Amino acid sequence: MGSWVLLAVLLGFLAGAARGSEPWSNGTQVYSTNANSGSGSNGAFVALTLIQSAAAKGAVCLDGSLPGYHLHRGSGSGSNNWLVNLEGGGWCNDVKSCVFRKGSRRGSSNHMERQLQFTGIMSNRPEENPDFYNWNRVKVRYCDGGSFTGDGADAASGLYFRGQRIWQAAMDDLMAQGMHSASQALLSGCSAGGASAILHCDEFRGMFPSNTRVKCLADAGMFLDSVDIAGRREMRDLFNGIVRLQGSGRSLPRSCTSHMDKTSVRRQGSRNIYQDTTSSRKSGSQNG
Repeated sequence: MGSWVLLAVLLGFLAGAARGSEPWSNGTQVYSTNANSGSGSNGAFVALTLIQSAAAKGAVCLDGSLPGYHLHRGSGSGSNNWLVNLEGGGWCNDVKSCVFRKGSRRGSSNHMERQLQFTGIMSNRPEENPDFYNWNRVKVRYCDGGSFTGDGADAASGLYFRGQRIWQAAMDDLMAQGMHSASQALLSGCSAGGASAILHCDEFRGMFPSNTRVKCLADAGMFLDSVDIAGRREMRDLFNGIVRLQGSGRSLPRSCTSHMDKTSVRRQGSRNIYQDTTSSRKSGSQNG
């Protein structure tokens, strides 16, 4: 089957300050709570799993630490279905912003929360999340600053731009955890994670047999190329910086980069995503 991306065009960034600096263990424990910490939800707390095989692949966060994800196992009718959510949180497009970022949870697993509470589409509560509450639900942490697309480094600043490798290492690890036999698989993300869901949607589809139902959901993943009140095209400049600094161009769909420059692919890659990729493959092309 083809894969589609459903867009919720809500512009915004997930910034968030860094919290905590406890070292991580490789746990997959689930913690439940009766206190809602103000979020209006009593979802499970799910511990981080660091991807131990990632280092050998050069798949590391901005500071060189291991990437990771939070996995809450499915049950019952959802035990063979998978929801993979790519964390968002803006970008870094120059050395200064990336150096700042690597000292936070957005650039280092050393600064990430010890557990994340799964709420909304990630919740294990059927009254909050009736469609996916019993699926295998995964939150892939975002620590590369380039929407999981970079492939480079800046030795002088001690920066690793390895987003594409992190994406691949995470998918390899999840496949080994049982995702390879999924009946249904949904790739999702919000903001910078939504952009990543768009850019990696075809790759995700290609990881599964043709009889696996695969779809992609990008929430607030489209960023408009418009002139701001100062007469500048801020998003164009931002994406240009990411592509140049992080070497993202090597990770972008070649079917798109063969028709437009790499910055435009990052900027415009979501314009045609409503089309069923099955039809585009039949015609010998894919939409950027």
